[in-house]
Amino acid sequence: MNRSRPSQDKVGALQERHALNPYAEKVTDQPFVSGEDFFDARDLVQVKYEMLRRVRKEDQSVVKTAAAFGFSRPSFYRTQRAFESEGLPGLLPERPGPRRGHKLTPEVVAFLEQVVDKEPLLGPKELAAKIQVQFNLVVHPRSVQRTLARRSKKTPRRKP
Repeated sequence: MNRSRPSQDKVGALQERHALNPYAEKVTDQPFVSGEDFFDARDLVQVKYEMLRRVRKEDQSVVKTAAAFGFSRPSFYRTQRAFESEGLPGLLPERPGPRRGHKLTPEVVAFLEQVVDKEPLLGPKELAAKIQVQFNLVVHPRSVQRTLARRSKKTPRRKP
């Protein structure tokens, strides 16, 4: 049986979910380095869970356990809090990248609102193009669409 194929599939799946441990080589805990099939230092969620389990169920020292799993003591405590508040999903890494429209500053949004008020039939693509001309700023049309959606939620509707 060829073991390299499933291993590559797992690495791909871990990468896709941002759960591939970038510091797998720092994991020195015995089951992970012994070559057992079950324990995989590349699986960040498994490494974090096992680290927490060792401290909680086997009463091991936080400092030694964190080091054996390639983590610092503060990282251990952050992981512990995440697990306690969110369960297993809390062990997954946060999504990379910005969390909100960081390019759409209040100045850009004000410009966008003026354009929409003057030309209400323009779509997100055209509005993104106008932003690029005015501010030399490339904005995705979906970001423009989200901003307009938030604006319409904040604007109170007039009663007839």
